[in-house]
Amino acid sequence: MNVYTSEKIRNVVLLGHGSCGKTTLVEAMAYTTGILKRQGRVEEGNTISDYDKEEQKRLFSISTTVVPMIFEDTKINFLDTPGYFDFVGEVEEALAVADAAVIIISAKAGVEVGTMKAWDFCEKFHLPRIFFVTDMDDDNASYREVVERLTELYGKKIAPFHIPIRENEKFVGFVNVVKMAGRRFTTASNYNECEIPDYSKENLSKFREILLDAVAETSDELMEKYFAGEEFTQQEISTALRNNVIDGSVVPVMMGSGVNAQGTTMLLQAIEKYFPDPSRRNVTGKNVKSGDVFVTDYDETKPFSARVFKTIADPFIGKFSLIKICSGILRSDSLIYNSNKETEEKISRLYVLRGKEQIEVNELHAGDIGAIGKLSDTVTGDTLSTKAIPIVYDRIEVATPYTYQRFKTKNKGDDDKVSQALAKLMDEDLTLKMVNDKENRQTLLYGIGDQQLEVTVSKLFSKYKVEIEMMKPRVPFRETIRKKVRVQGRHKKQSGGHGQYGDVHIEFEPSGDLEAPYVFEEKVFGGAVPRNYFPAVEKGVADCVLKGPVAGYPVVGLKATLVDGSYHPVDSSEMAFKLATVQAFKQGFMEASPVLMEPIASLKVVVPDKFTGDIMGDLNKRRGRVLGMNPIQGGKQEIVADIPLSELYGYSTDLRSMTGGIGDFSYEFNRYEQAPSDVQQKVIEENAKEEESEA
Repeated sequence: MNVYTSEKIRNVVLLGHGSCGKTTLVEAMAYTTGILKRQGRVEEGNTISDYDKEEQKRLFSISTTVVPMIFEDTKINFLDTPGYFDFVGEVEEALAVADAAVIIISAKAGVEVGTMKAWDFCEKFHLPRIFFVTDMDDDNASYREVVERLTELYGKKIAPFHIPIRENEKFVGFVNVVKMAGRRFTTASNYNECEIPDYSKENLSKFREILLDAVAETSDELMEKYFAGEEFTQQEISTALRNNVIDGSVVPVMMGSGVNAQGTTMLLQAIEKYFPDPSRRNVTGKNVKSGDVFVTDYDETKPFSARVFKTIADPFIGKFSLIKICSGILRSDSLIYNSNKETEEKISRLYVLRGKEQIEVNELHAGDIGAIGKLSDTVTGDTLSTKAIPIVYDRIEVATPYTYQRFKTKNKGDDDKVSQALAKLMDEDLTLKMVNDKENRQTLLYGIGDQQLEVTVSKLFSKYKVEIEMMKPRVPFRETIRKKVRVQGRHKKQSGGHGQYGDVHIEFEPSGDLEAPYVFEEKVFGGAVPRNYFPAVEKGVADCVLKGPVAGYPVVGLKATLVDGSYHPVDSSEMAFKLATVQAFKQGFMEASPVLMEPIASLKVVVPDKFTGDIMGDLNKRRGRVLGMNPIQGGKQEIVADIPLSELYGYSTDLRSMTGGIGDFSYEFNRYEQAPSDVQQKVIEENAKEEESEA
């Protein structure tokens, strides 16, 4: 592959709802640019993007794939992202290095939730964008409805560049609304000029009006001309579009068919013409040595620096760190410095990845995307630079995972293998997290949603040959007491020689502090229990609070006061007093009105206005207390509520179901509250069953 400098590079992320046709469109463009002699199909598992076995099995994208293509003399790095919301971390990694976006819409499905989320992402990352309406070959395709819905949502930014030409209910060409000229497809995306059919003229005038509206909005001068009823020249339209697509104030709508590779040439032309090269974007880092801001702006004359935006850790193709060069030139024999880890490594080979294909290159210039193999210390988010001028860029922000399940290894000896395999999967996916919850004797796997966790289990088996079993997690309840009691605990044993003797009288009562497990005091008079046994008594209490007698949960808010006891000058020992304390604890705790305390989370749910009633009704069913609502830009509401953590299990799936996938939520632990008696009873029974099954 040739070397491309910044002005000849376009980094374009493909966004859209799940199964809207992104991967098929990549195949069509690869066919149009000559990379492929025959288009692959998602259903056949032979596409460039979806090369992973899980993707081929499930028929949808799970990871972001880089697919570079050469169109005329421009290198376009396409980042094909997953559309399903569980894999949003992959999308966020791609957005962090993209300079523009193509949002794909299926003409038969219309504008979907994923379309609107894609728009929101572009707004957040300040990316210029083009809508591409695919599936125009389908009988149920309605380009007009898509454009009308987009105009309804995003107003005068929407500029339709095309309208379809259909004959005998078949998609045979299009009218270029900008140039007011007909085009008839010959083979694939090639076309000849043709007359504009009469039946297209009504829609053409309507869409031309929408286009001119968008152009008029770009400057006061054009607005005045528009209101005066004067015609824009072709040059004025072209210049206005070129200048304003880049800043996102005009968004073209184009169309075609991914399956038939129609419309791809026009899309590639538009990407080259309207989208910015990397040097038009700003990027700054920090010089670690001097503490100064380092302005790079993809300038290849400056010292080398690059961001690692994604990691591939595959047992078959090896580990690759995908990078975007932010400044300078990286050569295949360079010595690079990881500014985050403060380690230096020698590159042996430099690659450009196209799906799973590894294309070796000698150098990469600022603004380009490539890959380095086998970097031992480098992870996603790290910055690579020179040791002389160490630069650090901000880490990539990804969504916080809130869905979690408990897991166990199916084969007892596989614990280490599972940990190592999960570590590799977590290197690849930053939204995947493993937490060892020692307190509740469980290991938890966190993700964005249940589908992501299911895919993770499948990958562990298919890639690393280890099996885990997923189950409902134990909610971290706590146990405490409600009243004061005094009990005696005596441990006495005689078995020849020295016996064992320990006798304690302990008062148990609520401490009033649910943050601390216990408070220990002693008020022993007259040496009834010698001072040297006090630590043993406290150790007995400390051991007991780890696993309470009600349902095996940690104890909090307990005060234990040693008030009396007795000892034997020969048979007493620290162990005897500790065991006596354990007896006293078990008896005293159960007599002191024990209760289970449940964790309460502060929940925030963001949904469009129309869903607020459904959401609040559902929260009430889950024992939630709605505390208020805050209006948010874009006709949305943030609902704030307190809710028991146990009621949030499965909430991700339910919220998507209630809102068609558009609702978002987040929560954090707030406090503990006494659980209702029916909840306590249910938890006690469930835990007793679990103890039996594990015994």
